[in-house]
Amino acid sequence: MNFSMFLTETTAGAAKSGPGSLIMTLVMVAVLGAVMYFFMYLPQKKQDKKNNEMKNSLSVGDEVTTIGGIVGRVISIKDDSFVLETTKDRTKIRFLRSALRSIDVKADSGDDDTAATDKADSKALPKAELKGDGKSDKTESK
Repeated sequence: MNFSMFLTETTAGAAKSGPGSLIMTLVMVAVLGAVMYFFMYLPQKKQDKKNNEMKNSLSVGDEVTTIGGIVGRVISIKDDSFVLETTKDRTKIRFLRSALRSIDVKADSGDDDTAATDKADSKALPKAELKGDGKSDKTESK
């Protein structure tokens, strides 16, 4: 098939179609725009909200990573900035909150007694289960 024949057939078909095809084209463009909105804009908005919550939950003592890859412990926080202590030499660098990538280790909230109790309970539970299983095996074999 020749390109000129294809072009004449296409233009002849377009001339036969009425205003209905224009409306369908506009509807398809609107549907495509809505799909792009749901797949691109909404997930980004959700991610931005999550990042803002993380930056607002920053507290002294947290171990964080900046967008530049610097890892350290937060030693003070002001309005839009925080000071990070990075090494054993106690190097201190001030960053904007917007430079925060992630909070790696959250500082203790002061509930050390309950945390220690929870750890002890979680360690004691598997031992009790093992003892129970061992006793049941002995009773079954007798």
